[in-house]
Amino acid sequence: MEIREEELTRYILPLREGGSLPLLGEASDGFRYVVKMRGAGHGKKALISELIGGMVAKAFKFRTPELVLLHLDEAFGITEPDEEVQELLRKSEGLNLGLHFLDGAATFDPAVNTVDPLMASKIVWLDAFLTNVDRTRLNPNMMIWHGELWLIDNGASLYFHHSGKDPDQAALDPFPYISRHALLPAASQLEEADKLMRQAITPRTLERVVDLVPEEWLTDEVTLTELSSLSGSGASTIGERPAEESSTPAQRRAGYKKFLTKRLAESRIFTDEAIRQRNLLSLK
Repeated sequence: MEIREEELTRYILPLREGGSLPLLGEASDGFRYVVKMRGAGHGKKALISELIGGMVAKAFKFRTPELVLLHLDEAFGITEPDEEVQELLRKSEGLNLGLHFLDGAATFDPAVNTVDPLMASKIVWLDAFLTNVDRTRLNPNMMIWHGELWLIDNGASLYFHHSGKDPDQAALDPFPYISRHALLPAASQLEEADKLMRQAITPRTLERVVDLVPEEWLTDEVTLTELSSLSGSGASTIGERPAEESSTPAQRRAGYKKFLTKRLAESRIFTDEAIRQRNLLSLK
């Protein structure tokens, strides 16, 4: 398991979607990428979620755009006239994350497009496993490309790391947010999906995925969201954890491994919750 690293060579345009403000760019390999920027939104934590979520989905054999580490130097996008975009580029110097651009892909519409029950159940299981809160009917983050279903945008996964919650405790979250999943109504084979998905991956594979995260993304940072939570008393906190107690990159990497491996072992917790939430849909 590996991930390529390329240089961003051409700035094309900003993609004003949600709060992350990704951009479309071309890399040194000649391909175009949707680039997730380390200086946007939840910063490097969103890139960690995107990388881990995308590579775990790939390990499960879902169709996902290739992920590539993209280096952005200080001269990139220097001609961009938008001051907001220029500021974002300045804050994003270094390694960012690119998703291979699916040219001509159409957005998946759960009201129009259908997915067979087992595939729907596997995708629901995946997102409950990753605690991905952002594959809803309003924002499915799925595309139809060349007649095939592709999963995109896993940046809202692993939401526990924004609060500093203990990985052991977070791994036992039943994840009630699965009630909003775009494919939950079609996911009638969650029991079978749980069995198949547990057989399809090993703890060692999950650990290898986490090892792909660049160390520079695991260093301390205070994002705009975290800054807004700081009190005026001068107290210094990062999420729910005092800054002086912040963990090292090695400890954070170990925390992601612990979360994923324990969550796999305890998959009945979130599988049962998904089944419960789906049963509740029939009562509405």
